Amino acid sequence: QVRLVESGGGLVQAGGSLRLSCAASGLFLGYYATGWFRQAPGKEREGVACISSGGSTTYSLDSVKGRFTISRDWTKNTVHLQMDNLKPEDTAVYYCATAEPHLGLTTCSDYDVHMDVWGKGTLVTVSS
Repeated sequence: QVRLVESGGGLVQAGGSLRLSCAASGLFLGYYATGWFRQAPGKEREGVACISSGGSTTYSLDSVKGRFTISRDWTKNTVHLQMDNLKPEDTAVYYCATAEPHLGLTTCSDYDVHMDVWGKGTLVTVSS
C-alpha cells in the first residue's frame, strides 16, 4: 500500500522559511514524479511544484518561482519543498502526491491531473 506523509508545516512570519517533507512508503519516489499542491481556505487546490523521476522540476505558480524549491532525498525516500521568503498568501494546507505505480507516471506533464495518491497535508500559516 502506497502511503505519503507530509511534515514541516507550521506558523511563520512573513519573510521566513519552512521546509516541507513528503515521506513515502510502499513505493520508491525516485522512480516516479512527485508533486506538491496547496489549498488555501475557500479556494480550490492548486499545483505548486513537481519533480520528475529524472529530477526535472516544474513550478506551476509564478508567485512561487524563485522562492520555492522542490528536491528529492534518495536515501530517505523523501521529497522536500523548501519555501523561502514566505508571504501571507502562501497560507494553505500543503499536500504531496504521486501516482499509483501501475500508472508509471515519471514526468510532470499534467501532473495536477494524473496524481492519485495523496498525503493528508500539512498546514502552513504565514503571518503578516
